[in-house]
Amino acid sequence: MTNSWRFSALGDRHRALGSDMEDWSGMGTAWSYKVGDADAEYMAIRTKAGLMDVSGLKKVYLNGPAASHVIERATTRNVEKIMPGRSSYATMLSDGGKFVDDCVIYRTGPNNFMVVHGTGNGHEQLAMYTTGRDVDIRFDDNLHDLSLQGPLAVDYLQKHVPGIRDLNYFSHMQTSLFGKPVMISRTGYTGERGYEIFVRGQDAGMVWDRILEEGADMGIMPCRFTTLDMLRVESYLLFYPFDTSENNPFDNEPGGDTLWELGLDFTVSPGKIGFRGAEEHYRLKGKERFKIWGLKLEGNNVPGNGAPVFKDGKKVGVVTQAMHSPLNNWTVAIARLPVEYANNDTKLVVNCETHGEIAATSHSMPFYDVEKKRRTVKG
Repeated sequence: MTNSWRFSALGDRHRALGSDMEDWSGMGTAWSYKVGDADAEYMAIRTKAGLMDVSGLKKVYLNGPAASHVIERATTRNVEKIMPGRSSYATMLSDGGKFVDDCVIYRTGPNNFMVVHGTGNGHEQLAMYTTGRDVDIRFDDNLHDLSLQGPLAVDYLQKHVPGIRDLNYFSHMQTSLFGKPVMISRTGYTGERGYEIFVRGQDAGMVWDRILEEGADMGIMPCRFTTLDMLRVESYLLFYPFDTSENNPFDNEPGGDTLWELGLDFTVSPGKIGFRGAEEHYRLKGKERFKIWGLKLEGNNVPGNGAPVFKDGKKVGVVTQAMHSPLNNWTVAIARLPVEYANNDTKLVVNCETHGEIAATSHSMPFYDVEKKRRTVKG
């Protein structure tokens, strides 16, 4: 873990479950446990609930009269449409109109925001636009993010948090949990109804322990990052840089993908201009070199990340992440494919080093809960 410079307050708990605390975004993260298995955790989140430590996400505060302007310049969203208590998923681009990070923008007051991002250049991009403007920017590495995901998450939380059932998708509330100050957000990375509990580092261990102890009878269990990968594939949730050209480079081309190629163009507020890379973003529409698209594979064998995809004996794409669902009894994958294969019926072959050739068919995403009713349900 030579790259790790950030530390989760829950590290000892993850190690007790057998995690080696692999590095992610500078923080030792529980990618795996030696107890239990990812399939059981997947089933818990899809049918009950599971708890994950996603504190490796970076939390950046922007406060002051120019905070909204900075975020407007750095991201693709119209910040004036985000009211206090609401949030929005957004992306950030380079000057060349290429994707460099994604984030969730939380508005906590008229001039107050928290931007949560992963391993990309989000903090650096925000900081670039603060120079000479009436705004303070601060990185908070004490704030931990515990993600309670699954259909029973709300049933557990309603015992402790009044009004939690009325919290709509992409809304958040300042409240208390077990007598400690928290912010709870109706967001997540699983495709299920879920909540992210933002809690101080000194309170994270107690909150983690109590949810798992009290929720055990409901089937709530701790979950590893490998489980998150299974859930995100079914729900078409991309993970920088694993699905992008930074990990899957083109020959003789620098890294960087357009939002059109990644299927993330919906993150640009209608008609918005003036954000970094805006001109190139609009110019590159219709010039896609590939599409992020889905594959349905025959059998139960799961190809590894980077497995090449062939059409008529010619390599045409690559699998970025795959999974087998014990609930839905399918094997599916996110892949980078030629634009002409972005449909529901192209026959392809995945060549896996472990399992050999696997027949596959191109398929649109998400695979699971296509209308996104589970994550957005009210009441």
